Amino acid sequence: MDGRYVERDSLIAIDMHVRPWDEESLGIMGGGRAAAMEGYFGRYPGPVPLDDLADQYRARSMMAVLQVSDDQTTSGLPPQSNDHVAAAVRRNPDALLGFGGIDPWKGRMALDELTRCSTELGLRGLCFNAARQQFDPSDTRFHPLWERASELGLVCLFHTGMVGMGAGQPGGMGIKLKYANPLLLDDVAADFPHLTIISAHPGWPWVGEQLAMLRHKANVYMDLSGVAPQYWPAEILQQLKLVQDKVLFGTDWPVLTPERWLDEFDAFDIKDEIRSKILIENARRLLTQGPP
Repeated sequence: MDGRYVERDSLIAIDMHVRPWDEESLGIMGGGRAAAMEGYFGRYPGPVPLDDLADQYRARSMMAVLQVSDDQTTSGLPPQSNDHVAAAVRRNPDALLGFGGIDPWKGRMALDELTRCSTELGLRGLCFNAARQQFDPSDTRFHPLWERASELGLVCLFHTGMVGMGAGQPGGMGIKLKYANPLLLDDVAADFPHLTIISAHPGWPWVGEQLAMLRHKANVYMDLSGVAPQYWPAEILQQLKLVQDKVLFGTDWPVLTPERWLDEFDAFDIKDEIRSKILIENARRLLTQGPP
């Protein structure tokens, strides 16, 4: 199906966490979000067309997984377009994959859009930001989403840990950190053992909880995006050997560039076979598996 995983022979890494940063995607970042993010993370690049982004990842011998978001119910802002990203993936199947954005509060519409992401758009997974969407993934009201995603073999990625957007702003721009605790995903993983879950980011300040969940639940993974490797909590490197099959390369571009991430990662004393798993092998396994 269009949008599914297509690998080049020269591929060295799969960046599992990349933001669409073109004119259309930035045009809907209202509510002061773009300025707040720049204030926290530093200067961002100007808009980058998705086809140009694909070329950049080709030049690096990498693939990029674009993460779309939809928190319209809580923010009042229009969602990023799943169709827009899916079209870019279809044009660049050797360089891009896509995870669709789903607003869990939209009920039947959310379930229908989830299904469409897979059956019509060919997207490989789904993206949720529980702190911005203000929902508890373990709440049984959202079980139909996880059941359908599991049936379709869709990977579900959840942003976890301290949220950069809104940091230092009055009220944190309304973002509620309690929903970013990765341990909220443990119930979901237990209740839907065939659902593949990615707990995105190192998950600070709940790093220990996140690593425990990785070790306990076979269907839970983490991506190391959004935090430069030199600033990773010590527990990650201490337990990396134990969770080497559960960890994924991710930058959260444009928060971090692949070059910076890899340069800092290369400074660690890590065996080559573990590096390979983190950079490509674990992601390849997740992206090529179909419905259970």
